[in-house]
Amino acid sequence: MTAMRERAAAATKPAVRWGVAHLLPRTLMTVAARRGDLQGRLIMASRGGDPFPLFEQLRAHGPLYRGRFAYLTTSLPLVREVLGSNDFRTGFDRTAIRGPLGKAFLWSTDDDLLGPLSPPSLLVTEPPDHTRYRKLVTRVFSVRAVDRLRGRVEQIAADLLDGLAADGTVDLVERYCALLPVTVIAEVLGVPESEQARVLAFGAAAAPSLDLGLSWRQFREVEGALAGFDRWLTAHLDALRRSPGDDLFSQLVAETEDGVGLTDRELKATAGLVLAAGFETTVNLLGNGTALLERHPDQLDRLRRDGELWPNAVDEILRIDPPVLLTGRTAVRDTEVAGRTITKGSLLTTILAAANRDPEVFDRPAEFDVARENAKEHVAFSAGRHYCLGAALARMEGEVGLRLLFERYPELTVLPGATRRSTRILRGYERLPVRLKG
Repeated sequence: MTAMRERAAAATKPAVRWGVAHLLPRTLMTVAARRGDLQGRLIMASRGGDPFPLFEQLRAHGPLYRGRFAYLTTSLPLVREVLGSNDFRTGFDRTAIRGPLGKAFLWSTDDDLLGPLSPPSLLVTEPPDHTRYRKLVTRVFSVRAVDRLRGRVEQIAADLLDGLAADGTVDLVERYCALLPVTVIAEVLGVPESEQARVLAFGAAAAPSLDLGLSWRQFREVEGALAGFDRWLTAHLDALRRSPGDDLFSQLVAETEDGVGLTDRELKATAGLVLAAGFETTVNLLGNGTALLERHPDQLDRLRRDGELWPNAVDEILRIDPPVLLTGRTAVRDTEVAGRTITKGSLLTTILAAANRDPEVFDRPAEFDVARENAKEHVAFSAGRHYCLGAALARMEGEVGLRLLFERYPELTVLPGATRRSTRILRGYERLPVRLKG
């Protein structure tokens, strides 16, 4: 009887997790959108649509908008203030859900299932644990370490582009934008070449874990990928300890502070974050950048005349069409924001993509300008203590990947049929058909 109850619970818990974390929020947002709530409308419009007109409607309400479920801000200075404030913590504290629903969710939680939004991931860990953890990780994923990878990234990109040479028309996401970052991530994690295809599959399946309102099928695929990656990582960590390589993950396994290193759980959380967050966001950066540059041949010509502008162009791409639209925070105490009292437990959504077009900060904010002097002031990588760990790597991959693509195929044309991903928080292309030569 006990075994039967355990099997029944194991089969039921995933459905409860999905219901509370995805189905319920999606349903509530759908209802709110139908009633005209701008927060609900934004979440629904973000699913493969164009949310930018809604950003401007929100901006018209001032620096802080009170939605049905959260406050929202489109102001760049306010976004930076909130993301850097100790009065807020990352995400939504699901342990604060009250009543039967909260009890059911806590019962259903699988502590063994590590995702990029599960502690001890750096995305959701707070000081003092976050301070110790990030200090160790940052030493390894430094700008200097990323610079040492540049030559290898250029070689990977060149090899992938060589593989496109015989094809006149390709889906660039499938054949290039996805393969470049996942190959780089595999090398960062010290994945043997024979297992890289397997890790690519894990990355592709786990990346939607960063999103809101997943379907039951997507949710099960994500959890299956996370569980599979965890099993693979257990063996991989053992192998790296026996025979460390010169990859960044081997260095992280050996890194210590006062003789204390990261636990296996922390190492797995870091690898999962690198895989899921680093994969999807860089795929989106490359796809969004390709489409932007193809649509603005004058800006592409400017880059051809002045190659020194490529790093700035990547920041401008991140500013005007970022891979991540928004991020949320929860008030840990009563506090004041923009002259309004935000009570403890209230949610505040910082809309990164809208802040990147703040007219108080950027002249002609909707205009794509690869020479924009303050392009780096964007918050596409978030801000404060949770500033993206992989920002330097993403910038470098974006610069190398886009520069080599347009050098190799200067007549590249985006064809009809390009489709956006159906995600609500992440923004990128699911398909990007291109003709490589005129």
